Amino acid sequence: VQLQASGGGLVQPGGSLKLSCVASERAFASYAMGWFRQATGKEREIVAAITKNDGSTYYTDAVKGRFTISGHNASKTVYLQMNSLRPEDTAVYYCAGFQSKPGPFSVSMSRGYYYYGVERVPYWGQGTQVTVSS
Repeated sequence: VQLQASGGGLVQPGGSLKLSCVASERAFASYAMGWFRQATGKEREIVAAITKNDGSTYYTDAVKGRFTISGHNASKTVYLQMNSLRPEDTAVYYCAGFQSKPGPFSVSMSRGYYYYGVERVPYWGQGTQVTVSS
């Protein structure tokens, strides 16, 4: 297993959760690590990403000011702190390692592989369910 995600669960609106993703050495060597999510019946989308070389971050507009991505090199772990959660944040959250500079690119699937923009993403975690509901 290249990426192991955990930390999901059921939380009330306004609550917080912290997701963790432990990566293999090979996956953690990616240019960037990111969190994606996929709600039932919707396309997978990027949520947040962090680049390895300078620690710069990217957030999709829907989570700016509420979510924070961080990484810990020694343990090869990427975190996603999620605050002020909303019902629309309900989804399966996946971590991934990729080589592209993070940006507002769509995620697509072709021949069984997920693409982030034009890059076939080589490393995906198994996903962790986040449910925001009262």
